[in-house]
Order: sequence, then structure tokens, then C-alpha cells
Amino acid sequence: MPKSASAGIASGQCLCGRVAFEIDVPARWAWHDHSATSRRAHGAAYATYVGSWRKRFRIISGVDVISRYEDPTAKATRSFCGICGSPLFYERAHSPHMVNISRALFAARTGREPLYHVAIEEAPDWAY
Repeated sequence: MPKSASAGIASGQCLCGRVAFEIDVPARWAWHDHSATSRRAHGAAYATYVGSWRKRFRIISGVDVISRYEDPTAKATRSFCGICGSPLFYERAHSPHMVNISRALFAARTGREPLYHVAIEEAPDWAY
């Protein structure tokens, strides 16, 4: 199989199901983000993301209900379902060809295990 060929598709959706998306697998990378901004955006000790090339990512339904928050300081955009509030996508200005997707929204494997820990120095003392 050529390097650019997909090994399949991984599908995901928000809590209410209005926003559905898919990526070609394997995903590019996966990691746990312990940064304060991701912690607040997800309301959890850390967020786990799957990174995909934008050209291998598709929104299947619900584009009309996606809300976006643009953080000018971080030069990043976070997308949420405007109906149920699920955190969906995280995009960074310095990486315009990539989209990072909340791992928990996928129903099955994405071809990458989250092996990396980003901003571990920002992990709160209550998270262990």
C-alpha cells in the first residue's frame, strides 16, 4: 500500500450527535495535553487529542451548529458543539494543515495510541 493511502476511516461525534466527522486512519499523532487552557476547555485534568492532516478530516454533519472560540494570545481556535457543548477540534495557527480532535469523541481506534504528554509541567497537583 502506498504511504499516502488510508488504512480505513475512524468516525466520531459530539455528545448529542449533531456534529459528526471522520478521519482517514491512521491518525498522524495522539497525545495527552495537560495545559491549563485544554484543562479548562475540557473541564478535566487533561485532554487527549488525535491529530489529523486537514485533507484527511471531514465534517459529515452539523457544521451549522459548531461554535468557535479564537484565542488571540495562543493563536489557536477551539471548536465546540453549539447544542451540547462537547469540545470538538483544536487548531493552531502555526500548524494550518493539521486539525486536532478530542480523542474521546471517536467510537473506535484511530490508528495511534496517545503516547505523548504535552505541558506536563502544567498538570495540577490534584491530578495523579
